[in-house]
Amino acid sequence: MLHGQGEKNLIASIQTKFAYVIEHLEQEIGEWLLIEYRHASQIVGKDRLMFTNVEKPKDVAELSKLGTAESKSFVEIFRAREIVILDPKAKTPLRHADLEAKRGIVIGGILGDESAKGRTRALVTTRFPEAVARNLGFGQFTIDGAVYMAKLVCEGFRLDEIPVKKGLNVRMSKHHSVYLPYVYPLKNGKPVVHKALIEYLHIELNSKNRR
Repeated sequence: MLHGQGEKNLIASIQTKFAYVIEHLEQEIGEWLLIEYRHASQIVGKDRLMFTNVEKPKDVAELSKLGTAESKSFVEIFRAREIVILDPKAKTPLRHADLEAKRGIVIGGILGDESAKGRTRALVTTRFPEAVARNLGFGQFTIDGAVYMAKLVCEGFRLDEIPVKKGLNVRMSKHHSVYLPYVYPLKNGKPVVHKALIEYLHIELNSKNRR
């Protein structure tokens, strides 16, 4: 982590003007996606979270409860030099220095697949090739997990100082579990995942079993 009064002042300066920008890219806001969006809002605060590319008025209304919601894409709001794009396919890991003099960091609002398909690169990074693109290390993070990691880097932590866990087994019953194949940051030794998601998985499983 960064040390010294000068670095502390720099971190405070970045944090006061810095935005976490989620470029919404899914066709529908399902319950799983909404849970991750809500958690992201809880992690960084409503006043520092921005949703862009939100085309449907009903989605703008819903996401305005969690942060600023814009129908425009981030490419219409920011200049390339003002942002950093989080892209799992980027060659360089994110560092605190990358965020200096930036207005925000852009995270793809895409639910992950079992194996990364490069959708962030195709739908976000290639639209703004002049912008800085960085990764969070090896693996695919959830949206809220990526926001959590970015926040800690913004606060001065190095990626190698943030513990992570690859994959998460969610116990559903005595004989059954669900495996989530993503990378999760650890906080106090526990994966950063909202309890509402675990509850949602239980509801979905029970619903399938009744069919």
